[in-house]
Amino acid sequence: MTSEPDSTGGTRTPQVAFRAARSLSSPVFDIGGLSVHYGGHEAVRDVNLSIGQRQITAMIGPSGCGKSTVLRCFNRMNDLIPSARVTGKIRYHNEDLYGREVDPIEVRRRIGMVFQKPNPFPKSIYDNIAYGPRVGGFKGNLDDLVEQTLTHAALWDEVKDKLKTSALALSGGQQQRLCIARTIAVSPEVILMDEPCSALDPIATAKIEDLMEQLAQEFTIIVVTHNMQQAARVSHRTAFFTADVDDKGARHGRLVEYDETAHLFSNPSDQRTEDYISGRFG
Repeated sequence: MTSEPDSTGGTRTPQVAFRAARSLSSPVFDIGGLSVHYGGHEAVRDVNLSIGQRQITAMIGPSGCGKSTVLRCFNRMNDLIPSARVTGKIRYHNEDLYGREVDPIEVRRRIGMVFQKPNPFPKSIYDNIAYGPRVGGFKGNLDDLVEQTLTHAALWDEVKDKLKTSALALSGGQQQRLCIARTIAVSPEVILMDEPCSALDPIATAKIEDLMEQLAQEFTIIVVTHNMQQAARVSHRTAFFTADVDDKGARHGRLVEYDETAHLFSNPSDQRTEDYISGRFG
């Protein structure tokens, strides 16, 4: 897609396709004009999209296009990077997520995150699940909570007889499901997943995908993935990002197209999307 002349004789960037975004009612997130800088570099430029409640939204695109950077904006993880600066608006249930009165710790409780590489604590399986509720002052029965959470994460039957053993002894796929269980133990509303299956074999990946579909009945899930087949299998909506290169050779991530997954993969509105999903680049 090429730039088009505007009324002043210059050029304007074509509008992102938003067939899906317009159909969302009461979105969990509404993002407008989001840009992220690391020092003097603009890593992500002018992102606009909405995220539906209790849906799986996938973010796809080539490496370096800003997918993970945008994902980390949803729970203010970029606050932990001294050089990072976020501009624009992210509204969570119509509240400014970056408002001065907003506690980022509470944000991260409500909006949990699962990372690319499984990162269980060097504690027992039981203590991995119980850690967050204990810190949060949970007053109920921890044994029941641990069982319910591990059952929810489709892991209970595999670990119920070894809860006091180290979580580090689990397989990679089990560790990732444990990390998902640890995330949901504190009852978030949203789960962010940054390439959660990239280090897993196909069998473990299938288990994580099945788990995601089950969790979407109760949680809103946003997942970054390089696996287009995974996005097509599990997500309700997909956002495709790419990177523009300016005249100085610097790359800037940009959202190209956002749509219902079936539509985006079968009938993309932008040639760049078509090129990417057909394997012509990326």
